[in-house]
This record gives sequence, structure tokens and C-alpha cells, in this order.
Amino acid sequence: MEPLPTAAGGQPESRGTDGGTAYTATATLDDHGIVTGWSAQAHHLLGHTPAEIIGHPATLLLAGPPPHTPPTAPRWAGTLALRHRDGHTLRLRLLAHHRESAGTGGGASPGHNGGGHGRSGWLVVAAVPGSFGDPPAHDAVRGWAFGQSPCPQAVFDTNLRLTRANAAFEDTLGLREAEMRGLRLPDLAPGDTARQAETHMRSVLTSGHPQHTPAPFTADGSLATGHDGSGRGTGPGDTDRSREGADAAEGADGEHALRATLTPLADPAGTIRGVVFTTHPAAEDPEVRRRSHLLHSAATRIGTTLDTTRTAQELTDLVVPELADYAAVDLIEPSTGRHTAGPDGPVTVTRTAARSVLPGTPEALIALGDTATYPPGSPPAQTLATGKAALYDITEATLARWAVQDPRAAWIREAGTHSVIAVPLTAGGSTLGLAVFSRHRNPIPFTADDLALTEKLADRAAAAIHNARRYARERTTTMTLQRSLLPHTLPEQAALDVATRYLPATTHAGVGGDWFDVIPLSGTRVALVVGDVVGHGIRASATMGRLRTAVRTLADVDLPPDELLTHLDDLVIHLCSDDAGESQDAETAGGIGTTCLYAVYDPTTRQCSLARAGHPPPAVVTPDHAVHFLDVPAGPPLGLGGLPFETMTTNLPEGTVLALYTNGLLDPHHHDIDQSLDKMFTALAHPARSLDTVCDRVLTTLITHRPTDDIALLVARTRTLAPDHIATWELPSDPATVARARHHTTSQLATWGLEETSFTTELLVSELVTNAIRYGKPPIQLRLIHNNTALITEVTDTSNTTPHLRRARTYDEGGRGLLLVAQLAQQWGTRHHPRGKTIWTEQALTPA
Repeated sequence: MEPLPTAAGGQPESRGTDGGTAYTATATLDDHGIVTGWSAQAHHLLGHTPAEIIGHPATLLLAGPPPHTPPTAPRWAGTLALRHRDGHTLRLRLLAHHRESAGTGGGASPGHNGGGHGRSGWLVVAAVPGSFGDPPAHDAVRGWAFGQSPCPQAVFDTNLRLTRANAAFEDTLGLREAEMRGLRLPDLAPGDTARQAETHMRSVLTSGHPQHTPAPFTADGSLATGHDGSGRGTGPGDTDRSREGADAAEGADGEHALRATLTPLADPAGTIRGVVFTTHPAAEDPEVRRRSHLLHSAATRIGTTLDTTRTAQELTDLVVPELADYAAVDLIEPSTGRHTAGPDGPVTVTRTAARSVLPGTPEALIALGDTATYPPGSPPAQTLATGKAALYDITEATLARWAVQDPRAAWIREAGTHSVIAVPLTAGGSTLGLAVFSRHRNPIPFTADDLALTEKLADRAAAAIHNARRYARERTTTMTLQRSLLPHTLPEQAALDVATRYLPATTHAGVGGDWFDVIPLSGTRVALVVGDVVGHGIRASATMGRLRTAVRTLADVDLPPDELLTHLDDLVIHLCSDDAGESQDAETAGGIGTTCLYAVYDPTTRQCSLARAGHPPPAVVTPDHAVHFLDVPAGPPLGLGGLPFETMTTNLPEGTVLALYTNGLLDPHHHDIDQSLDKMFTALAHPARSLDTVCDRVLTTLITHRPTDDIALLVARTRTLAPDHIATWELPSDPATVARARHHTTSQLATWGLEETSFTTELLVSELVTNAIRYGKPPIQLRLIHNNTALITEVTDTSNTTPHLRRARTYDEGGRGLLLVAQLAQQWGTRHHPRGKTIWTEQALTPA
């Protein structure tokens, strides 16, 4: 018999009655996002071999933004845009499980795991599109399966792929049917229990008889703890987070797992079309179910945003009235730091959230946002000091004394409160505040199980609040860093009118690494730069600063655009290599994948030279308001190496508008790219005197919601230097030419009304022309440029030698020329071109 294909976890793939085979693509990642395992099906799906992808950041596969996954989440499901090896994009539904031990519960196949055993990480699975059939008889399935039982149910086809799941099944696992469709049971709940259940399901398909088996998940959606023979739990169910749910559902009798009934699903003709997977709680205690329901609800209802106030309110909304009649959350201000007060000291907190079963929350004698000081010895003060939760009865002296001594605790007597729980909110080694729960309508006092449950709920809320505060701090730090790295003011130059805008991202991912720059160059030329670093956060901003500094340094050398990007590409490769051994977010390692557009405009010739590294092309608005893209060759993003960049040169009439931008402006992940481009072209084509108006109009037209990615926009309008401000002479290579060059210079300066600069300029011309005759090659050209703010002197020859300053000894007859030039000119330098070099000097002119 032909062996069945093997899935990534070593289990044979299911073969349906129609002879077709269904596949699951599987990969494993470590906690830093580095690929540690890559199955043969993943190779088939995305084209990358294990050798090409293992050890590299998983973000290299993304064709869109990475998902935001809270560190505490044990499971993530969603749709991502992934890039195939040949460049096309696939949108796939992915399911990811966080695991304490990579390599168990259905990891990558042997030989492809990249050595990931024994480390925590992520197991990512996806049903290969087209490898499983459509669900048979949709309407009939609903009638056969979902009308027979109110318990959590799912329908698996003959390939043992999930085709339908009812609402109870979705609630149990916390996943939507669309996120589970096409996946096997071990994909949904990796571990031995799921694999055993799948074996039973296959037997049901063959025999046509129902069977019973333990469910691979508990009543609160956590994975059931299986055993692999070593005595350790297998799969993600062995995490602390999963144990919390199991413990809460366990209650007093130790029963926490669900049982599953596997029923063959036959059509009216008697042909088996699949298996109905129905779960039943092994423990019918309503208190166990209530606590399990609260814990499961907490996973989806607490920490939905990075807002501390909303998270606190989510906690109180969850427990009232299901667990308590009144709940309040008080937080210590972040500036206070770790709480260190003793049991006998007062503590000041801010009332952040409150909820009551009574309208208007009359128990809340502290208004939301107000501060309060709990007296020494009160239950809240003791809870914050000891860091331990406590259960109080009204008969206890501590609670009664607090109700009498503290006016803010009068609600205890007035509401008839008989039972109180105080729980500290602790995360990240710090006490963030506390939550107080009480009962006055419910006659049953809190129990020890209720105390344990509130501790788990408070831990979840504290983790979310801690993450929100850390995000706020990191965002503030990142914004400060980025503002310090971006140009605060634009440099003075005569070639372009420039206006810029920068909008940071407002999503959970944080601020990115977009940047822009305007760099004056020699000969009145100006360089424009726009770049986009992959990733978000402090590291992306720091990488942006490194690359911006590198671009400025390379621009000062007057490299052509393509050569500058080549050097920048080499730099990113070196940075990535240096950072490879560090613990960091792989998505921003060294700036790999960064895009950049570099342009140089010369107002004396109206020429603009551009090159781009994976960046969107610039838009051009001609003086007659026609808009088009410049056809700049699309080079690869920085850091890939091995591919060339090309420079495009074009003439731009005076008054032409250039628009350089980053990808966030078009928001391709939320809007149709063609529609965004049409809107941008329309906004640019509308006449406006001020470039600031153009920038604002473009942003107003394109930004319809809070940006999910950074936006950098640079708009420039070209100027042209008048011909009568430029004087050029061709000089023979003869020492006698030096005097003639001085004469030309003096005459031209008189024409421009710059006689006061004649002495200095004559000396500069003498030294530069003499050096060109002595060390250079003909032809020799002298050019003077007057741009109102500076006088520029340029001498060009066809030699590629580079002049250097040196210190002449006392009796040397030469060697002092360039030293004199450096002393007389405000700045000087050399730029090379294909037919030689140009030595230039610049003198600042005092405004009239």
C-alpha cells in the first residue's frame, strides 16, 4: 500500500473518500521571531527551502505589517499577506500557538526543526489552499449536526479537516470558524490528546460507529495537559497561562477536562461525509462552570486596548454582577514607582474604574480620576504593602475598623456589605495598584475559590496595564529619539522651495523609522532624501538615525545617487551582520529591508538625478499642473546585496513640483492603491502658492483615519539660477593663463557688484588654476556662481587625482596652496565625475 503523506508533526495527512490529500503548512519560530522549523508543505506553499529560511527573521516573509500580539497571549489567529519566493503575494489564514517546548505537539518535521527543541516559541500552522474540499452540503450539515446538541460542536470532513463549528465551540477555543476552517484537530490544540482523538475520528470514519475520547482542551479553552512518557505536559498546554485556566476550572473536585463524543455524519443515502466532534463537561458543578466562564471571558474582554483606564474598567465590568456586587480599581501613579510603604503607612492611589449592580454606583464615594489616601492598617493599605490578596468578612475587626475610621469606606456600612476581597495588581516586579470586590446583594460570602479566581483576573488586568504603561513609555522615548534625529529646520539653499510633514503611527506597533532630509551640496545643488526603515519602536528609530547619518556622510563626498545607495546597501549588510548575535527584534535588525529614494537637483542645469532602493517613485507636477511619476528604475530594498542600483537623470522646468513620500501615505493595507494614487494626483494637481498648502491638502485627502504606519512627505518646487549669475571660461594648460583667469574674475565680480570680494577670490582662483595646470589634465574650466548668499568658485580638469591638505616645512617652495584655500574660503572640497574632478570653494556673501 502506498504510504500516506506525512504532515509537519510526523502524523500522516488524512486521505478523503475522494482520494484527495489535504496538507497543513507548518513552521516554528522562537520568541524573537527567528524561524527554527520549516515543513515541506511550507516550502511547497511559499517556495522557500528550509535552508533558505531557517535562522532568518520571519518578518522577511511579510508583504504587509506584522501582527500585534500581546506577550501574554497563548494563541493568535488572523490573516496575513505573505510574500512568495517568486515575489507574488498570498493572503493566508494562520493559527499560532505559543509553546514552552518547541518540537512537541506537532512541530516541524524531523530534519527541518532547526534545532528548536527545548526552547519556548511559536508553532504556526496554515491549511494549504486548495488541498481540502469545500464543506459538503452546507445547509444539510447545519441541520444534521447543529440541531442535535447544545454542546460545543465541530464538523470534520473525511480529510479530518474542520468545516463547521458552532458558536459554543468558537467560544470554547476563542477562535472564529473562519480561522479554524481547513485545520486538523492537532492544529487547533497541539498535543498527544488531540492526536489520539484524531486517531479515534479516523476509526469512526472507517467503522461508522461512535466513539468517546478525552477532549484536547479544557472548558475554558486552555489545552488539556497530555503526557509524552516523560512526565511532563506536552504542547502549549504546559504553559503557566494554560495551567491557570485548568486550575480555575478544576474547582474542588479536580475535574476540569472535557469529554468528546465522535459521531459519524452520514447523508440520507448512508454515505459517511464526516465526523461530528461534540464535547461534554466532565464536571457539572455550576460554580466550576461559572469560574471557567469568567476566566475564558477574561481572555477576550480584559486588555483589548493599550489604555490603562479602559483595562481597569474592563475588569470591573467583567466581575459585576457575575462575581461581585461592587468592584473598584485604584492605581498608583507610574511616577511613584514600586510601592514600598509598610503595613502601618498610608498609601495614595487614583480611582481608575468602578462598577456596581446598583444604578449610579452609589458605593463609589471617590470620583473617577480623583486621588485618595488609604489610612494605615486598612485592608487596601495592607494589600499594597504585603502584595498579597486577602478575603475579609464584616465580622473581622480590620474591615469593621476601616468602615468606621475612613469616610471613604462608609459604603461598607451604607450598602450592607458583608464580604470584601482586596487584590493587588502586580506585574513586572512592581505593584501597580489594587482591586476591591464586595458583596451586599448576593447573600453568599466570598469563598477561597473566589479569592483564587479574583487573583487570576487581577493578574490578567495587571499584565495588560503594565504593557500599556510600558508601551506609553516606549512610545514617548521613541518619539523623543525620532524627533531628535529628524531635521528640526530645513537648511538654507537657493535651489528649491521645500515643505515637509511627518506623521507618526498611532497603532500598537509604535512609531516606525521613516525619515526625510534636505542636504545642500556643492555648486548650489541640493539632495533630497526619503527613507523607510522596516519595523517600529526604538530600534527602528535608532536604525533610522544611523542610516540618515550615513546618507549625509556619503552625500558630502558628492557620490552619484546609484553609488550612494550601493554604499548604503553595504552598510546595512554590515549592520545586520553585527547585530545578528544580539537579542533583539529581528524585524529591525540592522535596517535590512529599508527603502530609500535619493535625488540631486542642480539649479544651474535644471537636471535632477535620482535612484531608489525599493522605494515608491516620486510624483512630478509640471508648471502646467500635469502630474506623473518619474520612471526611476526600481532597485532592491537595502540589505539584500548583489543587485545594482540605477540613476535616472531628467530635466525639470523651473516651477516643477517634486513629491517624495513613504509608503504609509498611500496606506496600501487599508485602501486600494490605485484609488490612493488618484487622490494624491488630484491633490497635487490643484494649484497652490504655498507648498505647505500642498502638503496639508495631500494629507487631508489621503488620511481618512489614524495612520497605521509612519508618514513622511517632502514636497519641493524647483528654482533655476539665472544665466547672468553664472560665468564660465575655458582655460589653456599654460602657466600664463593664471593672470588671465585673475583678470576674468575681477571683471566678473565688478559686473556683479562684488568688488569687495575681489582680493580673496583672486587668490583662490590663482591657487586652484595653478594646481590644475601643474597637477591636472586639460581641458581646464573656471566657473563662478553667484547665488545671492554665496560666491562659488569652481575649477575643473580631467584628472582623477584628489588634492590633499599638507603642512609644508619651513624651506619648502610649495605645498601651501590648499592650506591657503582652506583659510580663505568658508568651505571647500572636491567632487568627482566621469570625466575628471572639480575643486570648489564657497564664500559667504554679506546681505546688502
